[in-house]
Amino acid sequence: MTTQTLGNVANPALAARWRRATSEPDWLRWTLIGISLSFLALFLILPLLVVLYGAFEQGLAVWTAAITEPDALAAIRLSLFVVAIVVPINVVFGVAAAWAIAKFEFRGKSILITLIDMPFAISPVVVGLIFVILFGTQGWLGPWLAAHDLRIIFAVPGIVIVIAFGTMPFIARELIPLMQQQGKEEEEASLTLGAGGWKTFWYVTLPNIKWGLIYGIILCNARALGEFGAVAVVSGRIRGETNTMPLHIEVLYNEYMFTAAFAVSSLLMGLALVTVAIKSVVEWQTERSRRSADTP
Repeated sequence: MTTQTLGNVANPALAARWRRATSEPDWLRWTLIGISLSFLALFLILPLLVVLYGAFEQGLAVWTAAITEPDALAAIRLSLFVVAIVVPINVVFGVAAAWAIAKFEFRGKSILITLIDMPFAISPVVVGLIFVILFGTQGWLGPWLAAHDLRIIFAVPGIVIVIAFGTMPFIARELIPLMQQQGKEEEEASLTLGAGGWKTFWYVTLPNIKWGLIYGIILCNARALGEFGAVAVVSGRIRGETNTMPLHIEVLYNEYMFTAAFAVSSLLMGLALVTVAIKSVVEWQTERSRRSADTP
């Protein structure tokens, strides 16, 4: 029963009690809004302003010199290179895992879901340590890798592996509930009409999940750019070779090169803000598509 309906009934006491139970006084509403805005200003807006001030305090020329310095360029290139590898890998895995979990029933389904969620439960530093134990010189596979002149730890492959592991759940977890909600009737109808598996995927499944997939890619990209703990363990922090942008920022800050550290931080912050903007557009488009689908 809605408030409007109760307002029309003959019992005004019941209607008043309903309004008190389903609404709050203006002072409480504005107090909660003020607390929320104060929290955002203190823990989000103020740090961003500090980073921007520190980056441009000595002028644009100093900022440009900081981000074009050879080690900074190497860190930027490495971060973008790793993202270019990790995101497509997680797209393939996420779509395949979501398809299997949402569309089929099989033994071990709950185990697969648990494994997908595992990176959320394990500390990134522990993840890095696990891969050092596996692939390090004294690790389980270390002697075999050394015999075949393969280097994973303290090299780019190790960074790719730990970031791929840490970002594994984002796309799959975004698509699983979406595919479960959509069901499999459209795919079954497509197959009944003679379409093959790939044709069904490209023309039926993919259009239905495209906004959820884009949203998952954005989250995966953001986490891959900002990953620190696991990368710090497996990279060896070799300056100009295995330092990603977050690691390079830490090195600069520890060496008291604060302006350079803030300059690279501002670049990483800019990438994050672009990611947030794209995420907002995707959310708006997703909601718009949902409303269009619900409108008869």
